[in-house]
Amino acid sequence: QVQLVESGGGLVQAGGSLRLSCAASGRTFNTWVMGWFRQAPGKEREFVGGINRSGGSTYYASSVKGRFSVSRDNAKNTVYLQMNSLKPEDTAVYYCAADLGGGGISSLRGRYDYWGQGTQVTVSS
Repeated sequence: QVQLVESGGGLVQAGGSLRLSCAASGRTFNTWVMGWFRQAPGKEREFVGGINRSGGSTYYASSVKGRFSVSRDNAKNTVYLQMNSLKPEDTAVYYCAADLGGGGISSLRGRYDYWGQGTQVTVSS
């Protein structure tokens, strides 16, 4: 059974930074592609960024590229989302997700098999 637990959300002023963490259960974490998504009120859940199994490759949505960074520590079964230069439009519930399928990084929600419960990020102007 895979469980994902996000932490690190909160309230931050525009221009500030936050780092989200996602702790995963499971003995094969280093075989999973990991993704971060977000969902703002009234909007669909959207891809933010993802990282491959080794951590050597990442992929980002254009809206966050250059500001956000995904990393992972396979020894700790944890994936991170470093968010810098935050904007009010980054306000959303952020979710981590695990893709156990064995392919590359995907931006498609349907590719991910397990999801965390989400953590709220609010950016004030």
